[in-house]
Amino acid sequence: MGRYIVRRLLISIPLLLVISFLTFILINLSPHDPAELVLQAQEVPVITEELLVQTREELGLDQPFLVQYIEWAVACLRLDFGESYVTGKPVWSILGPAFFNTLKLTLVSVAVIVLLSIALGVICALREGRLVDKSVRGISFFLTSMPSYWLAALMIWYFSVKLDLLPTSGMDSLASYVLPVIVIAISYAGIYFRFVRSAMISNLNEDYVLYGRACGLPEKKITKHILKNSLQVSVSVFCMAIPIILGSTVVVENVFAWPGLGSLSVKSILSRDFPMIQAYVLVLAVAFVLFNTLSDIINAVINPKLRNDL
Repeated sequence: MGRYIVRRLLISIPLLLVISFLTFILINLSPHDPAELVLQAQEVPVITEELLVQTREELGLDQPFLVQYIEWAVACLRLDFGESYVTGKPVWSILGPAFFNTLKLTLVSVAVIVLLSIALGVICALREGRLVDKSVRGISFFLTSMPSYWLAALMIWYFSVKLDLLPTSGMDSLASYVLPVIVIAISYAGIYFRFVRSAMISNLNEDYVLYGRACGLPEKKITKHILKNSLQVSVSVFCMAIPIILGSTVVVENVFAWPGLGSLSVKSILSRDFPMIQAYVLVLAVAFVLFNTLSDIINAVINPKLRNDL
């Protein structure tokens, strides 16, 4: 198992290098001069060519492209993403707290999504084609198709304005998590429970289920085995839910004024803060690669046959 983990991690290294390179060239694809953007953010009244040359030297933009990339990549390994063009502060000092705020919201949401998906998936699979199955699938389709910003607005109006039960914004207390988590869970649980339901139905038709029932095994015990085998198929989906939600909380965070990556990314894009945008893209891309690797390792632990695939 140790060899499999090492091989899987080694495979991720070239992918991370490619991602970091593509992320770095974002700044070179923009038609705007980074030195000019920095001077504009500093509210310099008159931008001269001498100032532009001096700023390029300070930013290291006068060096060859590959030298710039290597220095930037090595610095990123130390979580040094440079300084923000807008505030002049280290990027990680701003991005770090926002990342952990979004991560906390994501982990709570994923926990709720996993529990809901498993519960609904099992119920619908065991009652396939019946009224409960059709009703749950119909309601989930309707809720999933609702725009998250509209659903968030409805939640704020009803629970915060009309009932005055929950805060409308911020993350001052545990109550602040309720509405954002509900919106995210509704948006994704309706999708992920279908994977569990499909895997459960597939396993229900397997020979070991028929054999177990023929041997007189209790239905609860058979259901546990079916669920265990079904979750082996769904573990990759649930692992990848973390980076997917981590990178898709923009609307929810902006509606609920959550101080996370979503809010920060919108501000950085509007202000053309390239170092912040680069760090945001790189962090999310690395999260996707790492969680994809983690899902493969978990699958290999559950199913030893997969260890021979590498």
